[in-house]
Amino acid sequence: MNVVFWTATLVLASTFSAFGQETGASTPTPLSQLLAEAQANNPQLAAAGHEARAARQIAPQVTTLPDPKFTYQQFSVGSPKPFAGYTNSDFAYIGVGASQELPYPGKLRLRGQVAERDADTKQAEVGVIGSGIADAVKADYLQLAYLQQTLGILRQNQAILDQLIQDATAHYQVGQGMQQDVLEAQLNRTKIVREITMHHQQMWQIEAHLKGLLNRDQQSPDIVTEDLTESPLKATSDELLALVKKNNPQLQVDASAIRRQDAQVASAKREDKPDFELGYMYQNTDRKYRDYYMLTFDVRFPRKKRVNAEIAEAQEKLIASQKTLDSHLTQQLAQAQQLYVQASSDEEQLKEFREGLIPQSDAAYRATLSAYASNKDQFTHVLSYFTDLLNLKLEYAETLLDHETALAHLESLTGVILR
Repeated sequence: MNVVFWTATLVLASTFSAFGQETGASTPTPLSQLLAEAQANNPQLAAAGHEARAARQIAPQVTTLPDPKFTYQQFSVGSPKPFAGYTNSDFAYIGVGASQELPYPGKLRLRGQVAERDADTKQAEVGVIGSGIADAVKADYLQLAYLQQTLGILRQNQAILDQLIQDATAHYQVGQGMQQDVLEAQLNRTKIVREITMHHQQMWQIEAHLKGLLNRDQQSPDIVTEDLTESPLKATSDELLALVKKNNPQLQVDASAIRRQDAQVASAKREDKPDFELGYMYQNTDRKYRDYYMLTFDVRFPRKKRVNAEIAEAQEKLIASQKTLDSHLTQQLAQAQQLYVQASSDEEQLKEFREGLIPQSDAAYRATLSAYASNKDQFTHVLSYFTDLLNLKLEYAETLLDHETALAHLESLTGVILR
C-alpha cells in the first residue's frame, strides 16, 4: 500500500508541471508573435488599411479646380448645312474656346480639410479594428493556454485516480474495503475523462477561431501556448482611467469625428459664397471679314435655403459627434474601472489559493491518503479530499485566466502593455 501512496503523492506533486510535459515536444509560441502575425496577415485589418489609404486620395480630388471645358462652335447662315454662309456672310463663323469654373476663394481648401479629417477618422478606425483583433487574439490565446494547462492537470489527476482505483480494488479483494469504493472512484474517473474530452473540443473550437484571426490554414499545426502565469497589476485605478482618456482607440475615433464635423461646419458656411466661371472664345469668319473675340464671366449664387440646411445638418452632426464621445468615454471609463476591480479581486483570490486553500487541501489529502494506506481511514475520505484538491486547482487556473483576461481587456482600453 505504501508503494501506491508514494506513487500517488509523486504524481500529485507534478500536477502543476503537467502542461510542460504535455507540450514538451512542441515549442510554445509567444503571444507577442501571434499579435504581430495578426497585425500583418488579418484580412479585415488589411481591408481597413486600404480603405484608410483610399480616403487619403479624396483631398486631392476636392481641392483641385473643376475640369476645364473646351468648346467648338460652327455657326451657319442661310442653311442648316455645315459651313453655309461662311464665305458670303460675316455672321457665319467657326469658333473655338475654353472656360473654367472658379469656386469662391477658400471653398476648395475647406473641402480639402473635411476630406483630410475624414481620412484621419478612417485611420483611427483602423486602430479600433486592430485593437479589437488584438483583443480577440489575446482572449483566444489565454483561453487556449488555460485549456492546455488544465488538460495537463486533468490527465495527471486521472493517473492519480487510476492508482487509487488499484488501491481500492486491492483493499476490496482482501476484504478490507467495499465494492462501493471502487465504483465511486471509477465514477470520478469517468467524470475526469469527460472533462478531458470537453477540453479537447473547446481547444479545437478556439484554435479554429484563432487561426482565422491569424489568416492561417485550418490544417496548419496546432498552436502551443506558453504557460499561463500571473501578471501583477501595477497601475492604479486613476492611472488606468487617465490612460483610457488619452489612448483609447474608440475615443480617438470620436475625437477625430468631431474635428471632421468642425471642418464640415466651416465648409458649409463657406458654401454661401458665389462661384464664378470665366470663358473665352475666338470666332473665325472668312478672310474677308473680321474675326470675333468673346470673353464671358458668369456668377452662380447659391440658394440660401439649401446652404442654410447644409449648415444646420453639419452643426447637428457636430453635436451628435460630441455626445457620442461623451457616451463612449463614460462607457469606457466604467468598463476600465470594472476590469480594475476584477483584476484586483482576482489577485487576492489567487493569493488565497496559493498560500492557503491549495496547500491546506493538499496536506489534508496527503494525510488521509497515508492513513488509508495504513488501514486507518476510509477510502471515501481519500476520494473526497482528492476531489476537493482537484477542484481547487481547477478553480485557481480559472481565476488566473479571468485575471489575465481582465488585464488583456485593460490593455485594449488603455492602449498600453500591462502584461
